[in-house]
Amino acid sequence: MNQPVRTRPEPSRQSLNEAYDTALLDLDGVVYAGGEAIDHAVESLVTARDAGMRLAYVTNNALRTPEAVAEHLTRLGMPAAPDDVITSAQAVARLISEQLPNGARVLVIGGEGLRVALRERGLTPVDSADDDPAAMAQGYGGPDMPWARLVEAGYAVARGVPWFASNLDLTIPSGRGIAPGNGAAVEVVRIVTGKTPQAAGKPLPPMHRETILRTGAERPLVVGDRLDTDIEGAYAGGVDSLLVLTGVTTPAQLLAAEPGHRPAYVDRDLRGLLTPQPEVAHDEASGGFRCGGWTARVAQRELVLEGEGKEPLDGLRALCAAAWSEAGDGVSEADAGKALARLGW
Repeated sequence: MNQPVRTRPEPSRQSLNEAYDTALLDLDGVVYAGGEAIDHAVESLVTARDAGMRLAYVTNNALRTPEAVAEHLTRLGMPAAPDDVITSAQAVARLISEQLPNGARVLVIGGEGLRVALRERGLTPVDSADDDPAAMAQGYGGPDMPWARLVEAGYAVARGVPWFASNLDLTIPSGRGIAPGNGAAVEVVRIVTGKTPQAAGKPLPPMHRETILRTGAERPLVVGDRLDTDIEGAYAGGVDSLLVLTGVTTPAQLLAAEPGHRPAYVDRDLRGLLTPQPEVAHDEASGGFRCGGWTARVAQRELVLEGEGKEPLDGLRALCAAAWSEAGDGVSEADAGKALARLGW
């Protein structure tokens, strides 16, 4: 779906939980990190839900079942049911089931979430390339997944078994930092076999389709921390997105975002769901963009930020407009350094 190129963050006179009927929320880096709730996440989501917004938790992490994720969210203070959770395991299981007969054997390289999703689609999980699988499904298996599982995956793919991946995220947030994700494990198999899997997770269409089928959302808002999965997936699906700065994306990366990676809205954390979004206006005098007392423009490929606004986030929004409106693909992360330093980033 072709989308117009976004050159500035969008305004919203309504709070986002009023403007959209469903929040499609990423989990790692948005709701929690390392299993613990991110600051302001619980109270923001409970308030949005109580005001009538549906919350759907959409994750590329195929390790856990929807029941386990819902139990975790409920334990953190955000009551959730399994039907509120959509995983890349479910998306890839549907993709496989559309290409194989009912009962077909699928070699599983991953965790329980992937096995359960395959069974729900009438497929039979197996553990060995010698079990005559009709396909191989690879998903995140957690930090303790044995190397032998990747060896088994390599054997199967080298024999010509069709290869499916739940998602291609190279990294995953953890309580101790950024860890290798399923995409890193996929790369191991790709290097060994020279082949490429069919993938289902964000930002690819199978995941968006799975989410809409399961939620029935009419005015969805994608909420995420990653430009290359959450925001790109929203762009590809033709829906708006909110980037929160609680996960892997830095302000400098946001300013350098290519057109398909630019969110409609940007905020520090999930409190952004509960507030209107300010207008970023073109400033005729300077040729730049202003928001909340800040004015940003590009001069000789360098971002310049002027003014004394009270809210640094408004300065970032103005900088986004200046960077995204620049000819070509915008400005580089290095070109944004001085301007961001003024905002404390």
